[in-house]
Amino acid sequence: MCCKMGMEVMVTIGLVWGTTNALIKRGALISEEKNKKRKLSPPTKGRSGFGWLIDYIEHWLCLLCVWQYSIPFIVNLSASVGFFLMLGDTPISLAVPVTNAVTFAATAVAGSVLLGEDMNTKHSLVGLVLIITGIWLCITST
Repeated sequence: MCCKMGMEVMVTIGLVWGTTNALIKRGALISEEKNKKRKLSPPTKGRSGFGWLIDYIEHWLCLLCVWQYSIPFIVNLSASVGFFLMLGDTPISLAVPVTNAVTFAATAVAGSVLLGEDMNTKHSLVGLVLIITGIWLCITST
């Protein structure tokens, strides 16, 4: 699988991870706003006994109930399953750098587009060119 098809899978997984990272962040921000409206305080370890654990579980369940968080989270985990399946046929020395580089680039672009995060265009473009060059070097060296 360490051929064209393997590269396509690696790039696809990186794109899915990067895009869902931004969507998960957006979902978490939406959940925080809902918690503020419900006056649900964040979990703290200051509570006696296992009260802090109950608070933590309550927050996690509320987060999972926000579809803007849970759907990208499930898609992200599905891509992780695909990544581990891909590792059976692809050298880890190639799969990890390629997928992580694509994930990094996709997260930066998706964060800027979907979340309106400030992105220093000049530095980001230089970074993206370096990432693409690195991916190209990894692919052509096999």
